[in-house]
Amino acid sequence: MTTASMGLHNRKQPHVMCRRCGKESYLKRKHYCSHCGYGKTAKIKAYSWNNKTVNGKRKDN
Repeated sequence: MTTASMGLHNRKQPHVMCRRCGKESYLKRKHYCSHCGYGKTAKIKAYSWNNKTVNGKRKDN
């Protein structure tokens, strides 16, 4: 093995654009989106700590 030929092994993109959210977070190997959860669940992935607080009240998206 030479270094020159092994240096060409890092050209594949692990993530591609997601159909649902449009982010480049869809993992081709696992077939799901890490941003919205497309491929794993029908609901869009969301967490309670993901929303900003404005004037002490939580702002929902």
